[in-house]
Amino acid sequence: MTKNPDITAKPDHDDTWQVAGHTFTSRLIVGTGKYKDFAQNAAAVEAAGAEIVTVAVRRVNVSDPTQPVLMDHIDPKKITYLPNTAGCFTADDAIRTLRLAREAGGWDLVKLEVLGEAKTLYPNMRETLHATEVLVKEGFKPMVYCVDDPIGAKQLEEAGAVAIMPLGAPIGSGLGIQNQVTIRLIVEGANVPVLVDAGVGTASDAAVAMELGCDGVLMNTAIAEAKDPVRMARAMKLAVQAGRDAYLAGRMGRRKYADPSSPLAGLI
Repeated sequence: MTKNPDITAKPDHDDTWQVAGHTFTSRLIVGTGKYKDFAQNAAAVEAAGAEIVTVAVRRVNVSDPTQPVLMDHIDPKKITYLPNTAGCFTADDAIRTLRLAREAGGWDLVKLEVLGEAKTLYPNMRETLHATEVLVKEGFKPMVYCVDDPIGAKQLEEAGAVAIMPLGAPIGSGLGIQNQVTIRLIVEGANVPVLVDAGVGTASDAAVAMELGCDGVLMNTAIAEAKDPVRMARAMKLAVQAGRDAYLAGRMGRRKYADPSSPLAGLI
């Protein structure tokens, strides 16, 4: 994780990121909900170049061989599965869901989200923090969805979260990052990876997240509900790469007035 990047950046293939002992090259994480079918989902994952997919344990079949199984389309030997607790509104429900996921697939690296209510799907931070503490004690490595609050993010890190995942905007809204200042503050204060989770609507939103210094971006609806999901997945891949390069390059400073590209002195 690069918080103060050297502008003599390493080649792209060396620009990896780590979470809980795992190393990844792709900084784009893709969800597995809302697609027409598993085949379309798999095609989008490939176009995105994603190395991690999130799986809603309560909604996606990953173990019943009598029903269509996601693993038949997205190979868990090639793609890291990140079980998540989508749809959980209490710490107890989230903890129980991830215990079942570990029993079913042996997963310890998980995504925790505990929602406050159904209208906004905003995180309940009290329940989220409690669940984080319990899961860490049980040996889980939770990547945690949270509000874009630097203080709350730091509390989750101190509780043992292996990654902080602040929302850019409400889940599925496509509004883009609503508060760049707080996302940047979270990035500056974190000693674990920070990934924007929720609210991305199009490629420019993903680029902004990366320009702010985030280690990655997680999205589902922005790709799955596009008119052409596979093409949008490819666009998101390029946007994440461009935003990361821009961050590493170090943007020019903002100025109040114009500054000519060519010197004005010595003109004929």
